[in-house]
Amino acid sequence: MQTAAPSAAPPGAETALFKGLQAGFADQFRRLFDDPKAPRTVLVVPSLTLDQDVLARISGFTHYEERMLCLLLLLRLPRTRVIFVTSQPVPSAIVDYYLQLLPGVPREHALRRLTLLSCHDGSARPLTEKILERPRLMRRIGAEIADPAAAHMTCFNVDAPERRLAVALGLPIYGCDPDLLPLGSKSGSRAVFREAGLPMADGFEDLADADAVAEALADLKRRNPGLRRAVVKLNEGFSGEGNAILRFDGAPEGAGLLAWVRQRLPRLDFAAQSMTWEEFSSKIGVMGGIVEAFIEGRGKRSPSAQYRIDPLGRLELISTHDQVTDARSGQIFLGCRFPADRAYRLEIQAEGMKAGAVLARRGVLGRFGVDFVSVPDGAGWRHYAVEINLRKGGTTHPFQMLQFLTDGAYDPVTGLYKTRGGKPRYYFASDNLESPAYRGLLAEDLIDIAVENGLHFHGARQEGVVFHLIGALSEFGKLGVICVAGSRGGAERLYRETVAVLDREGGAVEAARGTGR
Repeated sequence: MQTAAPSAAPPGAETALFKGLQAGFADQFRRLFDDPKAPRTVLVVPSLTLDQDVLARISGFTHYEERMLCLLLLLRLPRTRVIFVTSQPVPSAIVDYYLQLLPGVPREHALRRLTLLSCHDGSARPLTEKILERPRLMRRIGAEIADPAAAHMTCFNVDAPERRLAVALGLPIYGCDPDLLPLGSKSGSRAVFREAGLPMADGFEDLADADAVAEALADLKRRNPGLRRAVVKLNEGFSGEGNAILRFDGAPEGAGLLAWVRQRLPRLDFAAQSMTWEEFSSKIGVMGGIVEAFIEGRGKRSPSAQYRIDPLGRLELISTHDQVTDARSGQIFLGCRFPADRAYRLEIQAEGMKAGAVLARRGVLGRFGVDFVSVPDGAGWRHYAVEINLRKGGTTHPFQMLQFLTDGAYDPVTGLYKTRGGKPRYYFASDNLESPAYRGLLAEDLIDIAVENGLHFHGARQEGVVFHLIGALSEFGKLGVICVAGSRGGAERLYRETVAVLDREGGAVEAARGTGR
């Protein structure tokens, strides 16, 4: 007997229904989440429901859904079922790569509890929108959920489409209510930091158009005449792609300053190199933005701290990282080191907890991160809160992979992660290992290269290399990598060795391609 496709909630009722589902999630959490043998179903919808114009500037972004394939390792829990939905089918070689990482679980047992579904739609639109357009696919998803009272959704980020899907399927989401998303915008972050008493750069928020941006830049310069640079940020920008810098070199004093700023706005230094002022100003009109003083300082760093608020309202520290950014602008996220430097990691995790307490009081649920800029100051550091990300981020999947592979825990007292045997583990991770020489390499080729060169994760040593974004390799010459070792230096050496091997192997393929062999 066929079940009817889930139907959309009447306008105005969706929000109330969603809040009801979320409220009921607390009971499920109490019953199931501390019992690794409890039967449950996790629906993974790795949709990047973000600004598609900004997202399109990221090479291979259509494969970024694969970053959440680390959640296949939830199948290590013997009675957990995973339903993983993607825009395009995930090649079996990639699925097998993750399943062979499962500690102590036969592949066949895991496969029986895994359902892979696809929209067969590679268009550059959020996955959740594609699912909502396919009622038969939604019916298949519903049929795979044996007990909705023991099931939930997890997503990269939660916005109106994810809320609509949750209501249609009758499932709660382990993520933030879209009504609270303004708290994680650039303007909302500044408001939260102000309430939490966190230091931040001088600036202005809630700017609605280009005129407001120009006036804010001029005001910022007037109250700090020595200011050399300022940053303009789109409220909903991410990974630094929505940022731009204005240099005040040659700026006049007095009445001519505002006119000078307006003339230079079209020549902002955009972090996204293909961005234009016309596009950027249009985005400001749609989503708003902020202006901040650029934080100067030799040796400055970009650390972040990650947290989770569970369905019972409890705030938990998860990790700290030092973010790796591009050399040109220093604004675009390329990767991360875990944990953050010992000189300040305990300081930033404590500062971030202050913002987390504000978010918990507001009803935020799920994972979020707090980003900082940290500047050497005598024998210590000065930390400026920069932004809040109310979603999973580029640091989420590497840390989850470390947890799943080693079954260890983060120690907030030391800021270190330790395996069950008490040994610390560090990693260097990147989503942006990219080279033209890698184009044409298939998933099977990558696995051969990894095995032949010892670039794989050793379960016995609990060290090694794990790849992700493998689907982007052949077309874009891009993939992600997590290099796990017993020291920070060891993780970075392993990363350099991995790059050297891929460059060598990819170069040989490129040379053969050039000669037609």
